[in-house]
Amino acid sequence: MIETKTIFPAALNGELSVPGDKSVSQRIAMLAALATGTTTVTGFLNGEDAMSTLQAVCALGASCRFDGNVLKITGTAGKLKEPANPLDMGNSGTGTRLLAGLLAGRSMTVTLTGDDSLSRRPMGRIQAPLELMGAQLELTGEKGTLPMTIRGTTLHGIRYELPMASAQVKSCVLLAGLFAEGKTTVVEPRPTRDHTEKLFQTLDIPVDVDGLEISVQGFGSKGPQFAARDLTVPGDFSSAAFWIAAVAARPGAELTVRGVGLNPRRTALLDVLKRMGAQIETELTATDGDPIGNVTVRGAQLHGTEVCGDEIPNLIDELPMIAVVGALAEGQTVIRDAAELRVKESDRIAVTAAHLRAFGVAVTEQLDGMTVNGPAELTAPAEPLDSHGDHRITMSMAILATFATAPVQLNNVGCVQTSYPDFWNHLEQLGGKSE
Repeated sequence: MIETKTIFPAALNGELSVPGDKSVSQRIAMLAALATGTTTVTGFLNGEDAMSTLQAVCALGASCRFDGNVLKITGTAGKLKEPANPLDMGNSGTGTRLLAGLLAGRSMTVTLTGDDSLSRRPMGRIQAPLELMGAQLELTGEKGTLPMTIRGTTLHGIRYELPMASAQVKSCVLLAGLFAEGKTTVVEPRPTRDHTEKLFQTLDIPVDVDGLEISVQGFGSKGPQFAARDLTVPGDFSSAAFWIAAVAARPGAELTVRGVGLNPRRTALLDVLKRMGAQIETELTATDGDPIGNVTVRGAQLHGTEVCGDEIPNLIDELPMIAVVGALAEGQTVIRDAAELRVKESDRIAVTAAHLRAFGVAVTEQLDGMTVNGPAELTAPAEPLDSHGDHRITMSMAILATFATAPVQLNNVGCVQTSYPDFWNHLEQLGGKSE
């Protein structure tokens, strides 16, 4: 049965705290599984992607239990065990690609599987560097997709220049480098999310960051030895982004999001919205590891802008929402250099453009982005919109629906559970309505 939601026009404002950062939660689960002792994690995301990663590390020998809202992971001191069955990674591209790096140098054979959406996503981008390190990966079909079977071998360090700006590929290679002989260096074409490097530093795993070059010294097949410690997951900026953007484009509205991650490699959306005329203030409350703080936004009439180049890797998840804001702003909003959107959970360029047109928005689609003309006179789509199983498409269109003149029906909305299980509750909390 396809899950549906009908979203009604609404005014959104108020105050909230968003759930824990998905990317940080997944990285913590993997590294805690390697640690000696028990890692206490506050704020771990209970969404399906993070839980798939947690279940995978439990199958690899870690012990995981929730004590109320606190997660405790007892690590293996680097002695992962071969799982009895394939690891089902659900919809998580991050979990799959990072775990492949973690396992490539272990003396075991592991198969990773996923749902239909994840099984269409390209994995050749991690196969190439891992095989240069000596890894043995088997992918299905000509397109290089899941299932993926990893036969752990002895790895050697490499210097790898990323052909695309990808935090997932970077982190995969760095994790594999910890179990290699010699030094591994990843060279980025543009800065990407640095959660992995920050967690290495927090856990005293040696890592050298020199501009766009990130290096680790391998520990061989035994891997690094490090102690568990208490860790806090910041609120997910990508979840907060839906509400920040929705209020920024709504004159007279005001919102404060508390306890959200403010890592500069994640918050480029704030710079884009400010450039469009948004009134945004940030307040840091913690600076150890990933910075955490509060964001206050006051609505205004926005104007179009261009989003391209080095900004793209640091707001790749927010681009569908930027297109929504472009439909509400005056003038043109141009998104370029974002071809990566075509190989996400859906082809986010094609799907976003088609859905905007259904609302009456004038959109021109390009190979690497789109041009959105606003402000549009929004109408409710004549037919229900399908999410294509993409959580960010679903939430972006739900936000746009609150600006429409009549209720809007979205189909296949269960995918929101992968990253933001509280989304619909928070919509209601801020004054919206869905059923």
